[in-house]
Amino acid sequence: MGEDLSYTRRFSIQQDRGEEIRQTLSTVYDALQEKGYNPINQIVGYILSEDPTYITNHKNARALIRKLDRDELLQVLLKAYLAD
Repeated sequence: MGEDLSYTRRFSIQQDRGEEIRQTLSTVYDALQEKGYNPINQIVGYILSEDPTYITNHKNARALIRKLDRDELLQVLLKAYLAD
């Protein structure tokens, strides 16, 4: 049968995991920029599609970003955005 969607699920990540995600994003951003890509567009494309070809292999960026859970990644990005 269908899943009960009448309640709100809680989602949280540990602070140190957030720092790991930030460091990975920074490395991926730098690798994309070094290769001449628009890092923001490429990372957004990856997040929306989960297609790893949006991310370069330079500096092992593709393998690094694939280790991140998309939900955790989005949560860290949203927290950083709202904190500004």
